[in-house]
Amino acid sequence: MNNNIIDDSMRGKCLLSISDLSLQEIEKIFEVAKHLKSMSIPEQVDNPLLAGKTLAMIFEKPSLRTRVTFETGMTQLGGHAINIQSNDIQLGKRESVPDIARNLSRWVQGVMARVFSHNTVVELANYGSVPVINALSDVEHPCQALADFFTLIEHKQNLRSIKLAYVGDGNNVCHSLMLLAGKVGTNMTIGCPKEYEPDPVILETSRKYASEMGSSINVVNDPYEAVIEADAIYTDVWASMGQEDEKSERTPIFQPYQVNNKLVNAASDDVIILHCLPAKRGEEITDEVIDSPYSVVLDEAENRLHVQKAVMALIM
Repeated sequence: MNNNIIDDSMRGKCLLSISDLSLQEIEKIFEVAKHLKSMSIPEQVDNPLLAGKTLAMIFEKPSLRTRVTFETGMTQLGGHAINIQSNDIQLGKRESVPDIARNLSRWVQGVMARVFSHNTVVELANYGSVPVINALSDVEHPCQALADFFTLIEHKQNLRSIKLAYVGDGNNVCHSLMLLAGKVGTNMTIGCPKEYEPDPVILETSRKYASEMGSSINVVNDPYEAVIEADAIYTDVWASMGQEDEKSERTPIFQPYQVNNKLVNAASDDVIILHCLPAKRGEEITDEVIDSPYSVVLDEAENRLHVQKAVMALIM
């Protein structure tokens, strides 16, 4: 392996938000992810970038992709991951978040946290002395967005010449996608119900980034308007974890935003479909769309592994 591809410019950096990354750092993550993806597992094992290093993985929310990709990634890079469930440490209850951060910093070289409140990852970063990775909070999901845009590069090559349409709830995933679209110069339109639009402060920040790159971030309330000339359509569940009690209220509001064949046909002929998973089939997306040849959801899921390995190799 050409270890020269890994430098120390991001060493010790936390990833709590897409806003933490410069365009150059985003491009570096994609470069390293592409390089690691091209390598065989034996090649990576023979050149262990994280040998002797340990990642603490804190889970307040259940996970398939996050748990498997981070733990597998650490193993493939020669390191070790420790799975810490919510009941094991009872964040902020049995022990304060600052004390947990200070203790973990004495033992491990990185902390990954999948939490309810974004303030938890902020506290872990503020009071600890090792890199902290936000693996999902109520505000953002930066690792998912990085994997999504890495997937867009693989299928569409030039991020600055495409339009991404996001249809559904203006949630944490939407926030990270908007910020990243702004950073890299991708045109993006969000189609969502008026009462479920993305956070206005994050939208303003995303538009500021986009303006600097000569692109645009738009919000509309008509899903068909959102997908006109879209090269990629992205959707997510209508009620995220922690919002299950809102499902009956949300379902009729979001029903017109279902990504089905009719909606897809209103986009570009070579449109691709993205979803961060898990999907509620028959709700936000239909079987015929998510299982279609133009669906790249499994590519996204695989790319969580490669992108997160790149992030860990660069910051830990």
